[in-house]
Amino acid sequence: MSKKLGRKAKSQIRDEMVDLLFFLKEAYGYDLYKKYCKVYDKKISMRSIYYHLNKGVELGVFNLKEIRDVKGDFSWGSGVKQVIFQLGVNAQPSGNKEIANKLRNI
Repeated sequence: MSKKLGRKAKSQIRDEMVDLLFFLKEAYGYDLYKKYCKVYDKKISMRSIYYHLNKGVELGVFNLKEIRDVKGDFSWGSGVKQVIFQLGVNAQPSGNKEIANKLRNI
């Protein structure tokens, strides 16, 4: 028997993001990042959030709902693309009501 190489498909961070999206219904990466840090009181990098979003899309945990072009006067230019995510068919949210309460208090 050969062992599978690479990272495990299971991730605590991704599972916590699934729980957030369960109550938010949809969100873009930066919004998830801000809410994740406040709800779970953890320091996590934006890069890690985007890694788990992209990996979650591959695994069917998250779906890309839409890509929005948002115009504005940002320090890096005149616009930004917001990639909106929602739960996919393979998502298994815990439905923890404590998370919903924390989201309401943000």
